Formats: sequence, structure tokens, C-alpha cells
Amino acid sequence: MSLAGTPLRRVGLMGGSFDPVHVAHVALAELALRHLALDEVRWIPVGQAWQKARRLAPAEARLAMVAAATAHEPRFVVDRLEVDRAGPSYTLETVRALQARADQAGQRVEWVLLIGQDQYTNLPTWHGWLELLDRVTVAVACRGGDTLSTPVELQRHPHRVLALPLPPMNVSSTDIRARLADGANPDSLAPALLPGGVARYIAEHQLYAPGTPR
Repeated sequence: MSLAGTPLRRVGLMGGSFDPVHVAHVALAELALRHLALDEVRWIPVGQAWQKARRLAPAEARLAMVAAATAHEPRFVVDRLEVDRAGPSYTLETVRALQARADQAGQRVEWVLLIGQDQYTNLPTWHGWLELLDRVTVAVACRGGDTLSTPVELQRHPHRVLALPLPPMNVSSTDIRARLADGANPDSLAPALLPGGVARYIAEHQLYAPGTPR
């Protein structure tokens, strides 16, 4: 079936552990919607994070937190693809599956992978990264006026890359987990670090409570 006359949709891909999802994640996705004129941002919580040694919060909890953080924006879509797939969660396999799904639906899609500068720098360590570069446009969040820096390894392989000027935001999931493990009330971290719905979910389900692994 020819898709030549089908309108092209631009879909951003936000992958990650989201353990927990925080305000910088949401800010990046909202910026991408505006700056890149995306039709939607698809949030894909990781199932089995092959590059992380620590144990993540349960997948259903992370999915619920992402749903709470994204409920305000109809162009945000939460996708269970990696959570429901057995084995390590490789971005390449996810993109292949999404492309196959779009082809079956008769859709033309430009997939825009939303990542930070640190992930971009480490991209040559990713499974099947050369094929991944052929399948997506990479949009790199450059915080606080930083300029996009392309690693030497990536310079050798032409690919589509865009810079996203993200304002400086001093927030990380690691810091949030540490604060909660030290006894901070989740509500005290909203809205500066956590979306309100995420803070309420954490409190209700006692995630990252004192004594839990960080």
C-alpha cells in the first residue's frame, strides 16, 4: 500500500525509567510539542532497564505516575509497549515496533527521539544505535543556554539531529528519591520538583519511603 498521499505526523518519543517522573520531564515534552511542532509526545516507561543496576519502582506504579503527570495535555500519550514486552528494553526494538504499528495503520510518521545531552553523548553505547539513527530524528535538550555537542563517534555517522533549548532546571529523579528516603513529605516537593498528581500518588502508595533503596 502506497502512503505517498498520507499526511506526515511528527511524534516525539519520551523514554525513560520515570522513577519518578518529575517536572523537568514534563517541561521537556511540552517544549518539544511547541518547538518542534509535534502532533503528539508518546511517553514510554522502561520495562527492564538494561543500563541500570538498581531496582526500579514497580512498572504499574511508574505508568500511573506518568499518567498523572501528563493528564493535562491531550497530545501526551502513555504507551505500555516496553513494560509489556519481555526482556531488556531496547529503544531500537521499541522504534521498530512503533513503525510496524504505524505501517499497519497506514500512517506516515516521523519519529523524534527526545533525549538529554548526556544520553546523546552515550548513544554509541546503545543497542543497535546505528540502525536507530537511521530510523529517528534525534532532538537533544540543551539546558541553560548550552550548545549542542555532538560526540566524535556520532560525527562519523550523518544523522538528523535538532537542539531543544531547555531552561535550566535543577531537578533529578535521584535527588527526589533521596529526599523522600530521608523522610520528606511528597507534597512538599510539589510543584517545584514533582507534578501535584505524582506527589499524591507517591504519598498514597508510600513509594520511596524511608528505608527503601534509593
